[in-house]
Amino acid sequence: MKVFEIHNSDDINKVRAFLEKCASRIAADGEDESREAAVRAIIHAVRDQGDAAVSEYTKRFDGVDLSASQFELTPKDIDAAINQVPKHVIAMLERAQENIRAFHARNLRESWEESAADGSMYGQRITPIESAGVYVPGGKAFYPSSVLMNIVPARVAGVKEISMVSPPSYNGSVHPAVVAAAKLAGATRIFRVGGAQAIAALAFGTDTIPAVVKITGPGNAYVTKAKALVRGAVDIDSEAGPSEVAVIADAKANPHHVAAELLAQAEHDEDAMCLLFTPSKELAKATLKRVRERAAKMVRAEIITKSLERFGAVIIVPDMDAAIALVNFVAPEHLSVQTEYAQRIADKIINAGAIMLGAMTPVAVGDYYAGPNHILPTMRRARYSSPLSAEDFRKVTNVMFYSRERLLRDAHDIEEMASLEGLEAHAESVTVRIKDVR
Repeated sequence: MKVFEIHNSDDINKVRAFLEKCASRIAADGEDESREAAVRAIIHAVRDQGDAAVSEYTKRFDGVDLSASQFELTPKDIDAAINQVPKHVIAMLERAQENIRAFHARNLRESWEESAADGSMYGQRITPIESAGVYVPGGKAFYPSSVLMNIVPARVAGVKEISMVSPPSYNGSVHPAVVAAAKLAGATRIFRVGGAQAIAALAFGTDTIPAVVKITGPGNAYVTKAKALVRGAVDIDSEAGPSEVAVIADAKANPHHVAAELLAQAEHDEDAMCLLFTPSKELAKATLKRVRERAAKMVRAEIITKSLERFGAVIIVPDMDAAIALVNFVAPEHLSVQTEYAQRIADKIINAGAIMLGAMTPVAVGDYYAGPNHILPTMRRARYSSPLSAEDFRKVTNVMFYSRERLLRDAHDIEEMASLEGLEAHAESVTVRIKDVR
């Protein structure tokens, strides 16, 4: 991990330059262009050839030969998968699902309308989108938590049709825990299809896989690129980047806790960003020591080491205000505040996807169980975007009604605005009505 110590404005500029580099950590232009070309070809093939293209790419990329009739898991397949999951795991998934459901139910807005004495009315009608497609990574890895975090909010929002896609393993199956989580959360259909071909199928539909209105869920660089390219044909949640954590800690923080938080994000992938901001040199030193000790012994030691070497840093700040300013600048996906007065620090943070307060709130609490969504903005997007919520699966329609009295009162202003913009027919649409009622 890099170590920065801030004494003056030049030091601040160096840190900000490093943070900008971290926040924009993407593939080189040539690599990204090559990936985009490959993904465009997949999308076009699926759009033109449907299920045949999905089968071809599944065989090429996943090594599994599936016909279109084998894409969807049957009720028998689903029951068989669930029966493989230990009962205590099912119980855990049920508890996590209920926490997520309760949290997301709290932030639902309601339709409203307001009437005036003259009989006019305006308001907003809030309705769920008709369908959603959820992408869940698969293959060697499996993520039942991602299943819950995507499907439960959609179900809370009232979405009726929820299709989940996930890449098949070498034997053509989807991990039983993923299937169990999908069933618990409320998926209506489950498909053993992944990659850019699955995104294209959800966006444009095939004979077997229905087109949806919105696609959510994390994936690799090809899946992320596919989501970006189909945006417009459908809505998407976000273009997710690599994992991020920033920790603000004071001298009283436990270096083992701080190190554990950095390591937990570093093990995700080599592009994960892991930052510590502290005014304490002693804590910085102890944390670095603990990170080195634990990283070497972990199963994913190579990934952790590369991540911390590339995008890991300890920034020794003159005071907490400097730490807060830098965190607001980098806008991390996760922020862990391990200080004596954590709430006071958090009150000054305006740019972060999720804030974990205090020594007893590891990021894993939010990743898996507490209820808030773990699908969070990355790459500094927390400056202007939000975590996934049930509201992301709903839409607003404005509704208005004008009485005769109200139109007579407002007609002149409306006609004048239309004339000001040179839109004669707009003005006339008001004038003709006024003539009829006078």
